[in-house]
Amino acid sequence: MSLHPTLQPYADAWTHSIDAISELVQQLVEADWNRRTPCPGWSVRDVVSHVIGLDSEMLGDPRPIHTLPRDLFHVTNDHQRYTEMQVDVRRHHTAPEMTAELEYTVIRRNRQLRNESRDPGTKVRGPLGAELTLEEAMRNHAFEMWVHEQDLRTALGRPGDLDSPGAYIVRDVLLDALPEVVAVRANAPRSSAVVFDVHGPVEFLRTIRIDIQGRGSLETVPALGPAASFALDWETYVRLACGRVTPESVSDRVKAEGDLELASAILRNFTVTR
Repeated sequence: MSLHPTLQPYADAWTHSIDAISELVQQLVEADWNRRTPCPGWSVRDVVSHVIGLDSEMLGDPRPIHTLPRDLFHVTNDHQRYTEMQVDVRRHHTAPEMTAELEYTVIRRNRQLRNESRDPGTKVRGPLGAELTLEEAMRNHAFEMWVHEQDLRTALGRPGDLDSPGAYIVRDVLLDALPEVVAVRANAPRSSAVVFDVHGPVEFLRTIRIDIQGRGSLETVPALGPAASFALDWETYVRLACGRVTPESVSDRVKAEGDLELASAILRNFTVTR
């Protein structure tokens, strides 16, 4: 194995999620491919199409030449239009076509990873022509694969893997975004703190501390007398942060204390995926 040690956790997470996705969809009947998932506007077929598209782009394949319909209500910005291209081009593919393309793409990606010898800092192509490091690209990829595995599990009634390798990468990515959510988007008071107590298959206690300049930082030390605090389960945390549910729909699963106006502002701005 020539993969750099820094990249190995992302490869392991991808492998675990893609194997789970392949197993989930392998025996689906045609009607199941049309089931709605928590990902806005997307069916099971659409999520799998996106997964195939993501791996195709990691392989460096050319993007499809395709014109999107004008009536896709869930497509509202350039990033979504870019993403939707790989999805819409496969909307009329049959179940055998979908599983065959997924299997072939996974075989190619496994071969690519076995032969991957580039440094984590190598620049690679990202969405909309953005330039990322290989490490950033693989981290983002592992994140998306696990989240979409959960989308499929929810749609198909097959819960699981909430503590698989990808879950911990998702945890870290979402925690990295939390200071901006609290300090910038929700405009938490300066010299204050907000605590998140998450329980379940993945557990953590984190504090977002806002300094006198209004900048937020992530800490593992609990705050005494925080401005607001949240207690919720891991699955709800993920679904909120990834825009799969609204705060109102899971209000019975989120316990907020302290400044409830601030807590409400944080929950309104909690989604960090595009």
